[in-house]
Amino acid sequence: MTCKPRSAKRAENSKLLSRSEIMARIRSTGNKTTELRLMRLLVKNGVKGWRRGSQLLGRPDFVFPAKRVVVFVDGCFWHGHPVLCRLPSSNRTYWVKKIEGNKRRDREVSAYLKRRGWTVLRIWEHELKRVNQLRLLRRLLRCLARARRARLDEKKA
Repeated sequence: MTCKPRSAKRAENSKLLSRSEIMARIRSTGNKTTELRLMRLLVKNGVKGWRRGSQLLGRPDFVFPAKRVVVFVDGCFWHGHPVLCRLPSSNRTYWVKKIEGNKRRDREVSAYLKRRGWTVLRIWEHELKRVNQLRLLRRLLRCLARARRARLDEKKA
């Protein structure tokens, strides 16, 4: 019995899997540069009432159920930031189609959730850098305050 080096096994397996299957294996939660960084910011600043792992359409990263606010943390590459998304030079048509599809799905999910009474907040990955965190925190708190006022107004009416 011969044992192949790990890299040879990986190369052999990647030949058997389609690009779609490989991409499907990439996990979309627990990303240290996005969701976990926002989670630390929320905890550090005492922001309460959020949940993770929601089954709502689009799988929001954070949900504030009492205020009906959902937060998506979008990677600048995968979600096509207008300035910071740099597409690879190889297989460009594939990547343009992929990123445009992601952007279209983001718009559809946001519209769907808004029609159902949710406030949707989308945060870009680069906004989580330390230099931007105060601005981001203010933006999030304003969004939560507006949503809270709107919910109170609905109950009064």
